[in-house]
This record gives sequence, C-alpha cells and structure tokens, in this order.
Amino acid sequence: MARYIRLFGLLLFALGLLLFSSSAFLTRHEWRADLLAKVIKDDTAHYAAAAPLLAELEGQTFGNTFAFAGAAKAKFAAAGLPDYKVSEYTTAAAKKSVTGFVLGLSSGALLLFSLLFGVGGALMYILPQWQHSGGIRNDGIYHHSATKRGWIGIAVGTYLIGFYVLLYFFPQYIVGWTLLLDPLSRALNGGEASHWFVYGVLYCLCMLVMGARMVIRYRHNRYQLIRTASVVFFQLGFAFLLPEIMVSLNQPYMDLKNAFPLNYSMFYDYNISGMVGQGADLGFARLGTLMFIWGIVLSVVIVPLMTYFYGKRWYCSWVCGCGGLAETLGDPYRHLSDKSIGAWKLERYMIYSVLVLVLLMTGAVLYTYFTGAQEILFMSSGTLRTWYGFAIGSVFAGVVGTGFYPLMGNRVWCRFGCPLAALMGIVQRFKSRFRITVNGGQCISCGNCSTYCEMGIDVRAYAQKGQDIVRASCVGCGVCAAVCPRGVLRLENASEDVGERAQTERALVIHADRIEFLG
Repeated sequence: MARYIRLFGLLLFALGLLLFSSSAFLTRHEWRADLLAKVIKDDTAHYAAAAPLLAELEGQTFGNTFAFAGAAKAKFAAAGLPDYKVSEYTTAAAKKSVTGFVLGLSSGALLLFSLLFGVGGALMYILPQWQHSGGIRNDGIYHHSATKRGWIGIAVGTYLIGFYVLLYFFPQYIVGWTLLLDPLSRALNGGEASHWFVYGVLYCLCMLVMGARMVIRYRHNRYQLIRTASVVFFQLGFAFLLPEIMVSLNQPYMDLKNAFPLNYSMFYDYNISGMVGQGADLGFARLGTLMFIWGIVLSVVIVPLMTYFYGKRWYCSWVCGCGGLAETLGDPYRHLSDKSIGAWKLERYMIYSVLVLVLLMTGAVLYTYFTGAQEILFMSSGTLRTWYGFAIGSVFAGVVGTGFYPLMGNRVWCRFGCPLAALMGIVQRFKSRFRITVNGGQCISCGNCSTYCEMGIDVRAYAQKGQDIVRASCVGCGVCAAVCPRGVLRLENASEDVGERAQTERALVIHADRIEFLG
C-alpha cells in the first residue's frame, strides 16, 4: 500500500510542478493607454522618451508573456533608456498588462491547485517512509538515476538552473508567478509580490517539505532533528516573515541573520542610506541605524566569537539559509561531492579568491562612498560591484550553487565560493575549539562517513589513522557521525590542549590493543 501511495504522491507532485511552472508563461497581455503611467511613475524624462514608441503597442494583445515582453523591451530599449531600467520597466509592464491566464483559471485557483498537488504530493511521497527505520541505509544511491547523475538528476538540475536564470536575469518572463502570490504578499507586507518574494516563498516551502524528509530520515538522531528545526526556523522567521512584516510597518528591510561578506551589499551606498537614520525613532537612535549596527556587530564580533567556541557549524548548519536549503532540498545529493585531492586544492584556491575579491570590492565601494571619488585605480567601484553581483552573487551562488545539486552535490557554493565560510574556516582551522574526534580503534573502514560528507572530506582516511578532523571546510553537519555504525566519530567542543591530550590517549590505547593482538 505504501508503495502505491508514494507513486500517487509522485504523480501529484509532478502535476503540481507542471501547473505552477506553466503558469509563469501562459498569460494573456494587452497594452492599454494608461499602462505606461503605471509603469514609469517618477521619471518624467523616461516617460517622455518611451511614450511615443510604446503608443504603437496600444490595443495590441499578446498570447503569452514572451511575445509581450519581447515587444515591450524592444520599445523601451529603442527609447535609449539604461539597461537596468529597460528590464525594470519591462517586468512591471508585463505584470500590469496581464488580462488572464491561458488555462482559463483564476490566479487563486492556480495557486491552490499548485500547492495542493505539489506540496501534498511531495508529502505523500515522503511520509510513508516512516515505516522504515531511521537513518541512512544501503539504499542504492549510486544506482538510482535521480542520485547518480542519471537522466532524472540531469533533468532536475536543468530545471533548477533554468529557474535561477529566469529569476536573476529574466524576471519579465515569470510575472505569472508574482500574480499567483500577490494575495500572500499583500497580507504580509501590504504590496504586490515581486519575483524575489516568489523566490522567498518557494525557498521556505522547499525547506519545510524536505525538512519533513530530514525528520523522518534522521529521527533516531537528536542532533539532526534539532539542527533541521533550527535552519527551518531561521529561514522562515528571520529571513522571510520578519523582514516582510517590517516592510508592512514601513520599517527598513533586513535579514537579521545575514552577515558580511556573505551579505556583500551591506556597505553599498543605497543600503547605508536606506538603513542609517531610517525607521522608527526609538529615542536614542533610529531602528534602521540599530539594524545596520547589528549587521556590523554580527559580522565582526559574533561570527568569529561563535566560530571560536562552536566552529562553523553554528552558522553553516544551524542558521544560514544557503546551508538550510543544502541540508534539506540538497540532502539526497550529498554523496556526489568530490573527495579527491584535486577537488580539495581547487576548493581552497576558489573560496579564498572569492574572499579576496569581495574584500577588495567592498574596500573600493567604501572609499568612493566616503571620498566622493568616482573611480579608484582607473576603475569604477560601481563596475566592480556590478560584476561581483553578476558573477558571484547570481551565477555562482544561485545558478551554480543550487542548480548543480544533482551534479556536484549540495554544498557547491558553501564549499567553493562562500566568502563568509572562508573567513569562518580560517578561525575553525587554526583557533577553534570545535573538532570531530575519532575513536580509530573501532573503525571498520565501511566508508559511510566519507560517502555522505557533503564537503568532500575523506573522513574515513582520518578515522583509519585515529586522527581528529579539524578542517576549514567542515560545516559540522554531523551526518558522518550519524551514519557511522560503530560510533567512531563525535562532534565536540574542547580546548586545543584537551583535544590533543585526548587524541594521544586514544592513540596509546589503539597501540596497546595492537600489541596485545599480535601477542
């Protein structure tokens, strides 16, 4: 019976995903005379330049968003407007010109059916797994097309990559999704949904549904249950709901758990002006000012201090939204991380290169902000931040970081690109109390620990030598310890001298056991 329930759930999920995906594009559009005034509200020069050209579209109807967006974008571009304004105006026009969905259903019905089929079907597929014992088993992950880079995995990766490309670079083509979520957006922040609001909702839904899978899979392990609950709470509460509610109260928008340099735009001029001196007057300071100071304190004081005591795991595996999505949606692909020495070398070159790049870019941004200079070393700081945002913030962190889950494992961004992870990794490697201790005498070299290490660490090699694992890349997810059948691995926080003494004692015990065995 459980097998048929899961199969039916999978079919429902596929139907819900198809319904939601197609709703982004199957919209009807009409250019009306009053549309341009709703799109360009505050820039009379842009309005005057675009009005004669857009008037040519008046009364025309379009059967899909691609046709409308293509025509409108061509007119805005011909008016000589800046590229970023062309994209902004095209997206706004695409949404405000919608007259209905080709499918003949209302936005409310489409959203309802998408959620019922998609979320309901996913849960029907996941929940029957409760009848199995908790924990990772030898369940054929290297033989299933979905988890061995087979056609299903490639199809999922292609879908994710396509989603991120549309989200970051072509939001004018996905206005159907924003229409579906307008009611929820108005309820939370009082305004219409943007494509980023859509992303936030989908992000949280994925973490909630796949979080249920984590609970079932690791229900025997208290650490994994608490850790999963923590990342879902911080994403849903701190990264999504609280900022949206703040906007509804006319207060500054900020993800209170986002630290620099992961939040690379913290010191951009528009962010500083939008935070400092803004928000409610608390008597001694404005709320926005306090939030901005909190971001600095979090980045400069709390992050390194907490990393000293608890390693990277307190943030990467318990708080971070990127890590939260990797640990829930990406968990089925964690074994795909490359454990080779070559991958380890590439990882170190790339992640510290990104760290240097973001620090240089931020330094240039602050220099131009305080001095008023337009360039530094013959290059505009605006150009630097634009290229960083495109190459690292969008392509690397988004398109590759998540889209490559089924191809390279679930921590591609965290392992090869995240500058905050690089900073915390330096602290963890050289001055942290966190380590994974090893009882090498119990290791049977089964390899489960290495197989399921999402950060590409060959844990078994450390265990065979009885050597504690202190690696800059380790995010302390604890799955290596959870899948070990002999209890060889333990996540511990201890001072350096205590750790070294314990490791020496274990080595002596192992040596004595070997001498006794050899007679």
